[in-house]
Amino acid sequence: MAESPEQFRGQSRLPRFAEPLRYDLLLRPDLAACTFSGSAAVAVAVSAPTRFLVLNAADLSVDGSSIRFQDVAPTEVVQFEEDEILVIGFGQVLPIGEGVVTMNFTGTLNDQMRGFYRSKYDYNGESRNMAVTQFEAADARRCFPCWDEPAFKAKFKLTLEVPTELVALSNMPVVKETVHGPLKTVCYEESPLMSTYLVAIVVGLFDYIESSTLEGTKVRVYTQVGKTSQGKFALDVGVKSLDLYKDYFATPYPLPKLDMIAIPDFSAGAMENYGLVTYRDSALLYDEQLSSASNKQQVAITVAHELAHQWFGNLVTMEWWTHLWLNEGFASWVSYLAVESIFPEWNNWTQFLDETTSGLRLDALAESHPIEVEVNHASEIDAIFDSISYDKGASVIRMLQSYLGADRFQKALASYIKKYAYSNAKTEDLWAVLEEETGEPVKDLMTTWTKQQGYPVIFAKLNGQYLELEQAQFLSDGSSGPGTWIVPMTSCCGSYDVNKKFLLKGKADKIHIKDFAASQTADRGIGQNSWIKLNIDQTGFYRVKYDDELAAGLENAVKANKLSLMDMIGIVEDSYALSVACKQTLTSLLRLLNAYRHESDYTVLSHVTSVCLGVNKISTDATPDLSRDIKQLLIKLLLLAAKRVGWDPKVGESHLDVMLRSLLLLALVKLGHDETIAEGIRRFHIFLEDRKSPLLPPDNRKAAYLAVMRSVSTSSRAGYDSLLKIYRETSEAQEKSRILGSLSSCPDKDIVVEALNFMLTDEVRNQDAFYVLGGISLEGREVAWAWLQENWDHVVKTWPSSSLISDFVNSTISPFTSEERAAEVSEFFCTRVKPSFERALKQSLERVRISARWIESIKSEPNLAQTVHQLLLEEM
Repeated sequence: MAESPEQFRGQSRLPRFAEPLRYDLLLRPDLAACTFSGSAAVAVAVSAPTRFLVLNAADLSVDGSSIRFQDVAPTEVVQFEEDEILVIGFGQVLPIGEGVVTMNFTGTLNDQMRGFYRSKYDYNGESRNMAVTQFEAADARRCFPCWDEPAFKAKFKLTLEVPTELVALSNMPVVKETVHGPLKTVCYEESPLMSTYLVAIVVGLFDYIESSTLEGTKVRVYTQVGKTSQGKFALDVGVKSLDLYKDYFATPYPLPKLDMIAIPDFSAGAMENYGLVTYRDSALLYDEQLSSASNKQQVAITVAHELAHQWFGNLVTMEWWTHLWLNEGFASWVSYLAVESIFPEWNNWTQFLDETTSGLRLDALAESHPIEVEVNHASEIDAIFDSISYDKGASVIRMLQSYLGADRFQKALASYIKKYAYSNAKTEDLWAVLEEETGEPVKDLMTTWTKQQGYPVIFAKLNGQYLELEQAQFLSDGSSGPGTWIVPMTSCCGSYDVNKKFLLKGKADKIHIKDFAASQTADRGIGQNSWIKLNIDQTGFYRVKYDDELAAGLENAVKANKLSLMDMIGIVEDSYALSVACKQTLTSLLRLLNAYRHESDYTVLSHVTSVCLGVNKISTDATPDLSRDIKQLLIKLLLLAAKRVGWDPKVGESHLDVMLRSLLLLALVKLGHDETIAEGIRRFHIFLEDRKSPLLPPDNRKAAYLAVMRSVSTSSRAGYDSLLKIYRETSEAQEKSRILGSLSSCPDKDIVVEALNFMLTDEVRNQDAFYVLGGISLEGREVAWAWLQENWDHVVKTWPSSSLISDFVNSTISPFTSEERAAEVSEFFCTRVKPSFERALKQSLERVRISARWIESIKSEPNLAQTVHQLLLEEM
């Protein structure tokens, strides 16, 4: 039994000898003074002999003299700030069983977008504060003392004391409201069992619109006063998603109401608080006149993602942050399932490959991490909210669903939700249920994907009638890691009518062509017009490197339009990744890209353009003499499709064509296509005079803004000033972000620095800095890095959260391509690195070294110039 408070220091988790059952909380936010006070009465179950209660508290002043346990005052109260714990010691051992601990505390409504914080909004032209909470991962302890770990589920009964005219929301509906002059007391229903990170409070001035699900659950969208029309789209998607998930998980929505609310200052995209989901404005609001088609899609996916969490995450919660991917990977995967069902014309599952691609790119770094990460301190949690937990997590779930079959998978999921409702689960618990329901070796298969980092590349080679396969861990630096996986393989030959599914369990295997080819192909072997495709529709989280004969067959199949959209995407993405890793030449990648020049589908071209922009960047540094010609070749590739969609929207065109226009115009501007840039500038000037001009709809604005910035310089800066003027005049978050993403794209270095300095002013919300950082021009790399060094102390203070500070590191360092620069960056950070961005820094440096290696390899390619010139001469 512990004898001193010191013994609880330095532990990754709280002791389990006492657990909370129910919190009764009263909070009084003061929006003028930006402080709050509160009191807590927590029913606690003591299960083992102890004279201490140990819970979390951070940035709070707890009044030691107010603490009682069953009316007994403590003999010692110690708060350890760096451990974020409060230790309460009593004169004698606490009785086993239930008791109530009470205390009073005060805190600050901070401006760091975590804990209980303040967000600024405009009301009738004056600036006001609202009070908002953001508790995930470990910040409920900044609002009230609590057992702030997901496994300590308890019931919550909240009471707020707030100014009478304000709207006060929490997870549950209001049961009673009493007005005393300028203040009112609002009491909420008691919640079901839930984790602390899902408790939520919002206090401010709002309007709402409402609807209900088929079951009669009330759903509301709250917006700033006068903006409710922008909440209609999200409300519609929200209601449909709840109806769909109720059936999919075979479990009703667990709470009496669901509110979704737009918050102007918000560090993430959204947060799935139980029954009160918070969003940044741009992730919830959609305006027909001002939002683009991609904004619309983003809102739909975000709403579907957060509402999936109401089951997967909130009703069934991960046992500890190691299993975060269960929450995030699942919500990401199932959000695509929902949006596919609501908007089938968006071709959403093909767009899911955007997620898979970003997961594959990050996980090809030696500095990646496994899906399941050991977490030893609260400060480490934020760093795992990354592309591995979300995108790789979602992709391996898609792979498993595809292997088990959709129906079996859904039934097993419903069983899992029922079994663990109102409780916590680990990754293994999910595998056990899936195994029990399907009889498949799910645990052995999936452990290779969640417990080790990385993924394999499958080398495929034709040897007579056999296809020989071998796996090795794929890394972008060209080395081979030690990992091996149990790989769910799929293959087809010459058509999708016959395909084979099997598990590659060892390092190598071979299969006979007749196992998966139509009979006549099997007899004749692979001829001139046939092809073999592995990883059909890219359902597997791996890459494939084909031998020359197989690669040539697939290139012909691309030209002849014989492949599914997902396979067209897979081939170009794998080829690009293999080229970066120097496993194939840039020359061969350009030949393959050329086979896509007649492509007109948005989903495929979104990957093709992304690869083209990557090639353009590297060739600028690798082959400066040839880079102009490479640019011309990449422009030629995209021009056919761009001419088809043009600048002007067409009546009755599809959602995907609207997205395609925006995609291609942006790419052509970035590649320096003179005609597109000139047209963008021409339309911008018309738009400047008339903001409602149909000549520049929201979808095309970013391309025009970038075009304007390409022509700005210190001596001719009217375009920059005009963009700032639009920024200052608009109140729309999506329009503001489009402009912020353009300001730093200027080739003039002084203007880049000016844009970065503008980002530091209070005209730009801290959450939006990453838009400016993400837009920095190639010419601006050097000055952006110099700027970051100069402003580092200020940046670290202003952006303490892991994801925001990591954006600064990633955006300024990753674009470099030399070993010398990597060494200089390492030296600068050797005394400044912190756990919150250490992984981002290592990954950025690794990217620089990968680019440097790729450049050396490109320089030694013998046929590159000849191939570029040859392809330029080919007929369109």
